[in-house]
Amino acid sequence: MAVMANRAASQCLFQSLCENLKPSLSQLSLPRRAFSHVPSRSMARERRRGHYEDSYAQHHSRQRKAANVARQAELKEQRAAALGDPIRGVITPFVVSLDSNLPPQATASIEEVSHTTTSSSPAEPPPSPAHATDEAHLNYFLTKPELTNSLDYSRSLSEPIVAVNRERADPTKEAEEAKTHAAGHRVATEAISRIVSLANASSKERTRANVQRIIDTFGRHNTDGHLRPKAPSLQSSYSTIAEQKATPRAGPDTGSSEVQIGILTAKIRILADRYEGANRNDKVNKRNLRLLLHRRQKLLKYMHKKERGSERWTNMIEKLGLTEATWKGQIAVQ
Repeated sequence: MAVMANRAASQCLFQSLCENLKPSLSQLSLPRRAFSHVPSRSMARERRRGHYEDSYAQHHSRQRKAANVARQAELKEQRAAALGDPIRGVITPFVVSLDSNLPPQATASIEEVSHTTTSSSPAEPPPSPAHATDEAHLNYFLTKPELTNSLDYSRSLSEPIVAVNRERADPTKEAEEAKTHAAGHRVATEAISRIVSLANASSKERTRANVQRIIDTFGRHNTDGHLRPKAPSLQSSYSTIAEQKATPRAGPDTGSSEVQIGILTAKIRILADRYEGANRNDKVNKRNLRLLLHRRQKLLKYMHKKERGSERWTNMIEKLGLTEATWKGQIAVQ
């Protein structure tokens, strides 16, 4: 009995101690959050969800996006037009003369020339090839004075011999022989003109003639007399006189930047004409075109750095029709 009474008393004492140590509800409750104008994340999420579900707001959003996309496309076209074509550049008379192998002042087009090889009578020569009389450059490295002198010399060698004794001479027969000789000389002249004409030459021979023209046009052995280089920099003024003396040139200039750029431009136009035609799937031609474009771009960047603003740079850009797209940015062959 005594043991049970002691147990009950200890339990009552333990309960009273626990009630005294238990804190009040007011002490355990957290302080309330003050009022704020900043919405919670859940409220902001709900508002965005409601905005997206609003058809009026969605329509205005699509309109703004379409206007921005149209403006970006317009600006892109304007920048591309300002840069120009990275492959062909701008059409100039000199570039057209490279394609047709005619002087820049020629006005007739190739389509207007007849390629008929028959003549109206045996005494008359056949029609001349395309612009044979207006060509400034001939095949086989010939010039017009050389061709004219050779034809005159051959005519003098083939003329009929006039009888010394005029009493036995037949004037009628001599007149017929002279007429026959003149007709034969016209036919021979036309045949030689067709042989040496670049209109009947192969693509390789035309490219060789164009390379020679470019060397004569942009070579510094010809342009140093009337085109001034870029003004010397401040650093070069402190150099010695021996360093300023240029090495005398031996032969025509074939290695300057403007000459190499002109030769690459002529080759690029040939490859571009072939690639843009029926040979769009020619991967080898496309790769060769890309290599030539990037090689010309490097040379243009170098010359733009060294000769920018000089008469050499201006003359090359104006004659070849090169724009900023040929040396700025990335060149892609589609």
